[in-house]
Amino acid sequence: MTIVEHSVKRTLAALLAAITISTAHAQSLPGGFVYLREIDPGIIQDIRYATSNNFVGRPLAGYNAGECVVKREVGLRLKAAQAELAAQNLSLKMFDCYRPARASLDMVRWSQIGHETAAERRYNPKIPKTELFRLGYIASRSQHSTGAALDLTLVDLKADNSGKYDPSRSYADCTAPVEVRAPEGSVDMGTGYDCTDTKGHTAAPSITPEQRAWRKRLVAAMARQGFVNYAKEWWHFSLPGAGGAPYDFPIQPRRN
Repeated sequence: MTIVEHSVKRTLAALLAAITISTAHAQSLPGGFVYLREIDPGIIQDIRYATSNNFVGRPLAGYNAGECVVKREVGLRLKAAQAELAAQNLSLKMFDCYRPARASLDMVRWSQIGHETAAERRYNPKIPKTELFRLGYIASRSQHSTGAALDLTLVDLKADNSGKYDPSRSYADCTAPVEVRAPEGSVDMGTGYDCTDTKGHTAAPSITPEQRAWRKRLVAAMARQGFVNYAKEWWHFSLPGAGGAPYDFPIQPRRN
C-alpha cells in the first residue's frame, strides 16, 4: 500500500467514525430521558403531534417521530400503572409525552393566526383560538418539555377499537357524541382528546355517569403512581418533582 493509499484509507476511516458518532449522538436522549417502548412496549401509543390528526392540522415542530419519550422515573411509573390496568383488560394510550419547547412555540404562533378552518374548530367549538393562550389551554412553556407531563387515555381491550381517523371525512366537534366525532380507539371520556371546552374539564357536570366513571378510573390509576391531573384537561397528568428544566431536543425515530 502506497503512502497516498494509506492516507486515503485513514481519511475514509476517520470520516466513517465521525458519521457513526454523529448518528449515535443524534439518536441518544439527554438528561435521563428514555423511549417508553424500551420500558413497556405494551403501552399503546398514538402520538398525535407527529401527525396531521391534531388541532393544528399538521405535525408540530420537533416531532420527527411518533414516539413517547419520558423521564425514566415517569416511564417506570407508567409501567406500574399499565400492569394494574392490564389485569382489568385495559391499557393506557399515550397521546403526548415529552414535547420539544419549539413545539409549544409552534402552538402559540398557530393560536395567533385569526383564520380558523372547520377542522380546527372541531377542537375548540366555542372558544376562538386567539383566546386559547389567555385561558390556559396553550402555554409558551409547557411541563411536557421537562419530560414529566403526559396526555393519555384508556383503551378497553375487550371493545372494538378498529375505528380509524379519516382525514377526508367531516367529523362533528369534540363535544359531540362518540358515534359522530373523530374516532380515537379508546373509551368514551365524554370529549375527544385536546378538546378546549368546559366539557373537557375533568369534573365537568355535563358528561354522562359512565363517562365520569371512566375519567375517575383513569385519574385513580394514575394517582396511585403519584401523577396529578390538570383540572381543565381530563387527559393531562404530571409527576411532581420529576421535571426540571425544559428541553428542546427533537423526537427522533427510536433505534431498534
